This record gives sequence, structure tokens and C-alpha cells, in this order.
Amino acid sequence: MLDLDAPVAEYWPEFAANGKADLPVRWLLAHQTGLVALDRPVPLSDALAWEPMVAALAAQRPLWTPGTAHGYHGRTWGWLVGEVIRRVSGCTPGRFFAEEIAAPLGLDFFIGLPSRERERVSRMAYKQPEVDLTTAPLESIPDELREMVAAWRDPNSLSNRAFAVTDPAEIDFNSPEVQSAELPASNGVGTARGLARMYAALIGDVDGVRLLTPEILALATAEQVSGVDQVMLVPSRFSLGYMLPTETNAMTGPKSFGHTGRGGSLGFADPEHGIAFGYVMNHIIGGPDDVRAASLVKAVRKSLA
Repeated sequence: MLDLDAPVAEYWPEFAANGKADLPVRWLLAHQTGLVALDRPVPLSDALAWEPMVAALAAQRPLWTPGTAHGYHGRTWGWLVGEVIRRVSGCTPGRFFAEEIAAPLGLDFFIGLPSRERERVSRMAYKQPEVDLTTAPLESIPDELREMVAAWRDPNSLSNRAFAVTDPAEIDFNSPEVQSAELPASNGVGTARGLARMYAALIGDVDGVRLLTPEILALATAEQVSGVDQVMLVPSRFSLGYMLPTETNAMTGPKSFGHTGRGGSLGFADPEHGIAFGYVMNHIIGGPDDVRAASLVKAVRKSLA
């Protein structure tokens, strides 16, 4: 139903505005569009309502020439890809996920939390980092981190703007209204077992269900971009939607693919070793102090030796 090399505007005509008429779906999936932020952030209520946010993104000018660079579309990616899903399938992304992925696999995972599940959800708790690099003296910061820290301190940097597409920028993910909305890049709610089971079904059969054929899996996980990320300002690698292993996020092998999440959550699969991994938490630790997921992955790698 979807040609990766066709223009996004073929499925979403409004997207053609501001010089985006020929921008292919492939670049949308690989974080190459330059649509990481909005010139004018929208009210949170508009973001939760879906339509106003996708209209704002359709009208937005790219912040770099599409296809010439890549950068993590940390907030906008969910609406961008989600609207393509909606235009192609006729389903909102949360409903599509529920019907096509979660239900067949019996996943305890939701994009748009049903009210009946709300009492099961842990409240998110936040811990400030032991060392706040945004206020530390610049001369005390290692040379390799100074560009990144300078970007964190600059409210107009892409590193900050990419996560400030709503007004107010900070979103309360404990809010019932936020949890029940469909924010595919931000508010997935589920268990680690559910996350790992989904990844398992990408690389093999899980109780008679396989989400991707081997051929489609190879297409989905082939590297599209690599190099310094325009938003994160560190090397990153992306396939068609998935993060690929880097020196700082090695997963369990070179053929692994997956994605990190806020607070250090992590899901990935390694077809070479037949591993599916899921780690989630409700205790959010900011900065470089959080080694929980990395320690678990290290233990898995050690068990393979």
C-alpha cells in the first residue's frame, strides 16, 4: 500500500507546502526531512487533538535541505509517520497498532491508553542528574561534550527546539489526557514483556504471528543514514525508522535494530542471536547518570560469549 520512494504528498497532499512536494516517504522514516521543530509551537491541546498538529507540520518549512542531513525527530516523527499511516490505512496510528500488532500478539502495550487500563499505570517519577551539565562551568566540561552542552544551553538550538513543539514545551505524561491521546513518538504505555514480544515477532514467529517477512525485515533494517546527528550532535545511524548500533548503543550485535526511549527505556531485536529485548521504567533519570539499560544489555552480551 506504500511506496517508500513515492512523495509523501502522494498520500498526504497538504504536505507539499513549503517546497516539500517531492520529499519521499523514505526520508520521512529515516529522519532526513528537517521537520524536527515548528517555527511556531502549537498549544498542547492542539497536539493532543492530532489534526491541528499535522496541519502545522504540513505547512512547516524544513529546517535543513531534506536529504542532505539527518537528525532525530524526537517529537514530530510520531505525527509525521502517523499521518501517513492514517492516510494510507484509514486508521489512526494508535488504532492501527492496536488492531494490527497488539491484538494478534496479545501485547500489553498501547498508543492511546484506554480508560480501563489507567489504574494499572505507574506514575512517572523524575530524578535530577547528579551533575547538571547545563549549569556547570564550560571549562570543566570535556572537550568532546562542549558542542552538545552549548546546544543544550541555547533555547534556539535544534537540540532544544526538537523537544519543544508544544506550548508549554513540557508535557505531563502522568496526565490522563496525555496518556489517552495518540502521540506515537512520545506516549507509548506498556510492559517490558510487551515491548520484547513485539520485537520478537519482527524477527521470528511468536505463537503463529510474524509481523514482517524476512525480505521486508531486511528492507526495514538496512542503514539509510549515519554520521553526526543534527539534533543529538553525536553519531547516530537510522534505518527505516529504527536506530542501528553505534559505539554508545551497541545492543547485542551488528545486525541489531531497535530504539531508545525517554528515561533510558530500550527495545531492540537481534536476528543473528535470536534475541528480543525490552526494558521500561517509571523512574526517569536525566543526564549521563542512568546506566540501567546499558548494564542489562552488557549482561546479555556477556551471556552470549
